[in-house]
Amino acid sequence: MKSLLLVPTFRAENFASIAENFAKAIGAAYLAPFDGAGEDKLRQAVSDGVADELLEQVVAEQTAALTVVKGVMASEVAPFANQVNKNLANGLDADVLFVSQNASEFALFAATFGGVTASRVLGVIAADTADFADTAVWANVSGEAVIVNDTLVNEYKAAAREKKLSPYAFRNQVVQKAQAAKKRIVLPEGDEPRTIEAAAICQSRGIAQCVLLGERSKIEQVAQARGVVLPADIEIIDPASIADNYVAPMVERRKGKLDEAGAKQALTDTVVLGTMMLHMGDVDGLVSGAVHTTADTIRPAFQLIKTAPQYSLVSSVFFMLLPEQVMVYGDCAVNPNPTAEQLAEIAIQSAESAKAFGIEPKVAMMSYSTINSGAGEDVETVKAAVEIIRSKAPELKVDGPLQFDAATVPNVGKQKAPNSPVAGEANVLIFPDLNTGNTTYKAVQRTAGVISVGPMLQGLNKPVNDLSRGALVEDIVYTIALTAIQAIGE
Repeated sequence: MKSLLLVPTFRAENFASIAENFAKAIGAAYLAPFDGAGEDKLRQAVSDGVADELLEQVVAEQTAALTVVKGVMASEVAPFANQVNKNLANGLDADVLFVSQNASEFALFAATFGGVTASRVLGVIAADTADFADTAVWANVSGEAVIVNDTLVNEYKAAAREKKLSPYAFRNQVVQKAQAAKKRIVLPEGDEPRTIEAAAICQSRGIAQCVLLGERSKIEQVAQARGVVLPADIEIIDPASIADNYVAPMVERRKGKLDEAGAKQALTDTVVLGTMMLHMGDVDGLVSGAVHTTADTIRPAFQLIKTAPQYSLVSSVFFMLLPEQVMVYGDCAVNPNPTAEQLAEIAIQSAESAKAFGIEPKVAMMSYSTINSGAGEDVETVKAAVEIIRSKAPELKVDGPLQFDAATVPNVGKQKAPNSPVAGEANVLIFPDLNTGNTTYKAVQRTAGVISVGPMLQGLNKPVNDLSRGALVEDIVYTIALTAIQAIGE
C-alpha cells in the first residue's frame, strides 16, 4: 500500500477540490479524515492531548493500494496543522505533495518534512489547477514540469519502495491483534496504581481480560484515588483465596527442589502465584515489574515456565516507537555478558519477534567498531556471532560489527560499510552486552520522548513480560497487548 499526503500552503484556497479531483485523476482512494465533524474532533483531540489515538484511527483506514490523504491547512484556528501533517506522513509512511502557488511557501512548508530534496517530498501541485485529466502540472523538486498522466502514475505505483512500520501503524496493529486474541492476562502487582489504570484501559478496550491479584478493597481504594473507573468485568482475585490450589502442582514442577512448606511460602509472592497460574493454563500470560525487579519477575518463569525446546536462553526486546518507524532493540534487560553463541541466539530470537509484529528484520550487531575499523575481544565476539547467525539463519539479513550511526543513518552506512546488506537501514539492533543495551534504550526513550514497549521476553514456553519500574501507563497497556499476542501461538 502507498499513500500520498497532500499538504496545503497558505495560498491554496481551492485545496479541497484539488485534493479530491487529484485522487480521481490518478485512480486512488480518497481519505479526508478532518473534513466536517472530523475537524472538530481533531481540534478537541489536540486540546486534550490525545491526537495520537485519533491519528491511529486514520492510519487504520488506509486499506487501498494507493490512497490520497487530504492534509490539514494551517490557520488561526488550526495552528497545529504542520505538526499533524508531519505526524500523518510518518504514520502513513506517505509521500508528500504540496499544493501551492508560491515557490518560497513550498520550501518553507517542505522544511517540516526534511526539505525540498527529502526522499519523502515529491513536489508541488499548482493551487489554481482545475482539471487533472490531462493538463495538471506535478512539478518535482528540480523544477521540471511533468504532466499527470497514466504513465507517470503507473510508474509511481510500480516503483519499489520498502515500507516502514510507523508507530501509529504498529500500535493500531498490536491493539487489533490483541483484541482478536481474547487472552486472559494476570497482573501480580494488582494494587499498583499504574497497573490498575492500565488494566482498566485494556479491559474497556477489549485488549485483554485482565486479572488483578490483590485485595479488592485496596485495589478499589487505589483506583478511586487515581480517578479510575474499574470495568465491571475486570477480574480481581485475592491471592490468599487461591494459593493452596497451586501447592501440589508447584511441588511437582520443582520435584526434588521444593517441599510443600517451601511451596506455600513461595506462593505468598504474587509473581510466583501468577506464574503458577500461567503454568497450569489458568491464564494465558503474565505482566509484572512495575514495582518488582527484573530478577523477581523472570526468576519464577525460569523455574516454572522454562525455555522453549528450540532455545537455550531467554532474552528480551524493546519495540522503540521512533517518530518515523518502529525499531527493535535487544537484549536490554536479561543477559549481562553474552557469548558469541548467545548473541547469535538473541539476534535470531529478536528477528523472529520483529517478523511477528510486521517488521521485516534487518539486523545490526552493534559495536564500537564498524566491520574492520577496530579491534579487541569485544569486537571479535560480535564478528563470531555474525558468522554463527549466517550459518544458522542464512536467509536473515544481518551484518556487524556496526556502530550506531553506521547501522541507522543511510549516508553514514554507505560510507562506512558500502557492501553491507543492512548498514544505514537496520531496524533490529542487537547490543553486545546488557550495559550497552539498557543504557541506550533508556537514553533514547527519555531524551527523545519515545515510547518503548517492553521488555518483551523471548524464548520462554509461555509469555511472561517484565516492565521497567519507570514504566508509564501507556507502556503497560502495550506490554499487556504484546503479551496477549505472544499467547496466540501457545
